[in-house]
Amino acid sequence: MRISELKVHRIIHRPSRITDKHGRRIFEEYEYDFKYNPYFKNSETQRLFAKIIDILPCILILLYFFNLTILKSLLPAIALVIMYGTISETIFGKTLGKKIFKLIVIDDFANTPSLSTSLKRNILCLINLFPTFTDYQYSPGIWKTAMNFNMHLNNKFAKTYVVKEKMLKEIERMLEEQIKQKQ
Repeated sequence: MRISELKVHRIIHRPSRITDKHGRRIFEEYEYDFKYNPYFKNSETQRLFAKIIDILPCILILLYFFNLTILKSLLPAIALVIMYGTISETIFGKTLGKKIFKLIVIDDFANTPSLSTSLKRNILCLINLFPTFTDYQYSPGIWKTAMNFNMHLNNKFAKTYVVKEKMLKEIERMLEEQIKQKQ
């Protein structure tokens, strides 16, 4: 069983056009099976800060030990973070930044990713650095622009997930239940 195949059963109450004798709206009950969403609120922000925490020591080492400027140390630091992230996520499922935010990288079977999968997601993390800008109405007549980072593209292509450590037990339990139901 895979995480991408997990379903969550939910009951939704929607208002109908029918009212009772007191004029109160009657709600109808609908049951759905939704695809399980392992992502959590503020995951993009936490993952971005985790990546910054991972890259800062590399930049500082290159600055002080190799006397490079910040701009000249950026490209080698990115390469170092990709290698460090690949090895660390394959062995432990997390990097230093992810450990601080209690995040873990798992594959579609809720295991730590293989070396090739982790390398793929770490190389593809560079596409996460391109922000998207969205306009929204802050209040009537006032519009603002928000900058967002879509931190899920590399995981989508590598078929991995970055989840909170406490969610991992729930995911494993759900996978076991789904396997038992299929048998």
